[in-house]
Amino acid sequence: MNVLRLTLRQLQIFVAVARRGSTTAASADLALSQSATSAAVNELERLLSLKLFDRAAKRLLLNDNGRALLPRARALLEGAAAIEQMARDDTGQAQSLRIGASSTLGNYLLPGLLSRFYAGRPGDPGSAWQSKLTIGNTSAIASAVANFSLDIGLIEGPCHEAALQVTPWVRDELVIVASPTHPLAATPTASDLPARVPMKALREAVWLLRETGSGTREATDQLLLPRLRSYRRSIELGSSEAIKHAAAQGLGIACLSKWVVMDLVEAGRLACLTTTLPPITRQCHMVVHSKKLMTPALQAFLACLSEALPPMASSTP
Repeated sequence: MNVLRLTLRQLQIFVAVARRGSTTAASADLALSQSATSAAVNELERLLSLKLFDRAAKRLLLNDNGRALLPRARALLEGAAAIEQMARDDTGQAQSLRIGASSTLGNYLLPGLLSRFYAGRPGDPGSAWQSKLTIGNTSAIASAVANFSLDIGLIEGPCHEAALQVTPWVRDELVIVASPTHPLAATPTASDLPARVPMKALREAVWLLRETGSGTREATDQLLLPRLRSYRRSIELGSSEAIKHAAAQGLGIACLSKWVVMDLVEAGRLACLTTTLPPITRQCHMVVHSKKLMTPALQAFLACLSEALPPMASSTP
């Protein structure tokens, strides 16, 4: 890799001398001594192995090399000034975030949250947004935050990355669902109350499961396996969307977030099973690297997570 030898200060002095025509006049603009200004010009010419000025008495006049360099130097200085302005401008930073979320939160909660967040951001509505949203399973999102590929992660399962600061966020309710025509959903009862599915029937059912590493799979394993002892018959699918549609087709039963399934429950394509199991909930978390620089953008988003989400966090349809 080439090592850059030029400095922005040298280019700034070069532009000032080109504008004023002498090191004496330029030094007054730059609050430098004349000797320091002259030395900077000489050092720049030495580094480039090019003469940039024709010397005429006390005047310095741009030669062909200097005229070719001048617009490039100005462009570099303008770019550096824009970077400094970005660092000072909270509005510009607030539109530059790398957010990660595990599947349920990313697909069902985060779109509404981001709409609220950007609706509350000041600034030019025509300005470019630099935000990026990554959706993956819990372990992938936590790993990306740990290696600084993401600024913040919202995860559904436990975090196993020691470098991350983990903050409890919202609670998610999980329900066991099946097609209304599934035998476990169609058990007749003598009353209007739904039948409680016995544990023996749950153990013998076909379970539709998320892949290992997802927050949903980790939660269901922790909550169900101590009672089921094992999934005697199971089908593993790579997304909660695939699982809920497979369940609606009668392929098996599933334990999924209420946020995920309520559209099909309300449409009559899925039924929530009443079982002998206790209520199943899981704690969702915000994760940030413990050494992450808390920029105004990230601070604003964290405040939005805390302030805007309580009404959205309810899993009641």
